[in-house]
Amino acid sequence: MAIVGLLLVTSVSAQVFDKNIQKLQLTYQLISSLYVDSVDNQELVEEAIVGMLKSLDPHSVYISADEVAAMNEPLDGSFEGVGIQFNIMDDTLMVVNPVIGGPSEKVGIRAGDRIISIDGDNVAGIGIKNSDVFKYLRGKKGTKVDLTILRRGTSDDLRFVVVRDKIPLHSVEAAYMATPKTAYVKISRFALNTYEEFVEALKSLEEHQFENLILDLRGNGGGYLKAAIDIADELIDKNKLLVYTEGLNSERREHLARKKGLFEKGNLVVLIDEGSASASEIVSGAVQDWDRGLVVGRRSFGKGLVQRPFDFPDGSMIRLTIAKYYTPAGRCIQKDYENGVDAYHSELDERYLHGELSNVDSIHFDDALEYKTKVVGRTVYGGGGIMPDVFVAVDTSMYSDYYRDLIASGSVNRMILNYVDNNRKDLKRLYPDYKTFEEGFDVNTSLVDLLIEEGQNEQVEFNKEEWDVSRQLAEAQLKALIARDLFSPSEYFQSINPISDAYQKAVEIVESKRDYSQYLK
Repeated sequence: MAIVGLLLVTSVSAQVFDKNIQKLQLTYQLISSLYVDSVDNQELVEEAIVGMLKSLDPHSVYISADEVAAMNEPLDGSFEGVGIQFNIMDDTLMVVNPVIGGPSEKVGIRAGDRIISIDGDNVAGIGIKNSDVFKYLRGKKGTKVDLTILRRGTSDDLRFVVVRDKIPLHSVEAAYMATPKTAYVKISRFALNTYEEFVEALKSLEEHQFENLILDLRGNGGGYLKAAIDIADELIDKNKLLVYTEGLNSERREHLARKKGLFEKGNLVVLIDEGSASASEIVSGAVQDWDRGLVVGRRSFGKGLVQRPFDFPDGSMIRLTIAKYYTPAGRCIQKDYENGVDAYHSELDERYLHGELSNVDSIHFDDALEYKTKVVGRTVYGGGGIMPDVFVAVDTSMYSDYYRDLIASGSVNRMILNYVDNNRKDLKRLYPDYKTFEEGFDVNTSLVDLLIEEGQNEQVEFNKEEWDVSRQLAEAQLKALIARDLFSPSEYFQSINPISDAYQKAVEIVESKRDYSQYLK
């Protein structure tokens, strides 16, 4: 919504300017006219806007014109470009994978190709950065980009002319059968195309006649309200309240399930953690309040505020909180933000320090915020995230400083990229599909040695004691990363999930009628 139009309605129509607005205008005029040094008027105005919004809540923010496009891209579900996943390795731009069906794949660009020039400009060995790559490769649909590529096994440079097109950004990252009876779907964010991807994922698994569903919303920071409502509608009976919003200047607005969904019957588990926020909490809250399924994991982030964008003529915008959302039982799960923005964003660190992530007894709710679920009448709480029905502590048993440093230094990703690049042909021949890879590929000593050597090259000294602690986790992640490079992100999750305690608990509960029903009493 344009802010100019809003101001005309709320202020000009009254033909009266608030005294506080007059004070703000006078301050700006005094600075512009009388201040001792020159000032950047645009920066002055933007700082004033930021200052006003900072006194409200942590999610009311000003976004500059330059930041708006970058912010919207993951939620819009697409961008325009050449369609490659890339990495910068040894100061060289390497194609990790071309997007399936994208313009680069259509002209024959392959995983492992090294881009050495773009539109005649050398990009190898010059210290190119990710931001530079975006400027070179992204552009309007229909425009052309000239790429010169170095390909392993080919003596001459290869030239490709790629016509930019719309490139989808997928938010449903995985969909597979966890067991013969249980489907698993991972959603990383709630974007414009998330609902369609979710429906497509469920339909792609219909042939397996699954009886149970695990919906993984761990780490999903939210997105569009409508996407959350549409997905909840596929899980909950028609005409049931899914969520409602209400604010001081916003009337109550209810959102109901409006159709027969794809999975309204059958055991359902929703996985959440402290990174699950906003739209993720709408879905998990609706499932929990209607006793439709079980929520498993750790307490969610606690964002129950609704933002509305207001556009300025220069392309910048304000995202202003206009309402709170409430679960079907009437819970607002917004956590406290009275102590300021810094305290609000460091609250997750406080949970860790207080032991909440590892011990359910460390979590305390205000009895005044107690609610009852709509069908069974189980006790649930508002005022600080969705508390799962089944708590699963964070697993730190495989954590070590050494493995953390390997990841932080980029050694893990770099070693995997090199390994797959050097062995892609043999790997594809030995493992033409994920099933053969999962059954036949093992992380052997030579692969581990490559990782240790890569770490040492980055000044990460080998620590045998700490490596032994992290070995199971490291080997699982190495195999999963190779699976992702050979196949897709879905195979990454299929490979890594079995070492997750929360995932194992979800499978255990959803497959047991006795265990599942006892939690819903």
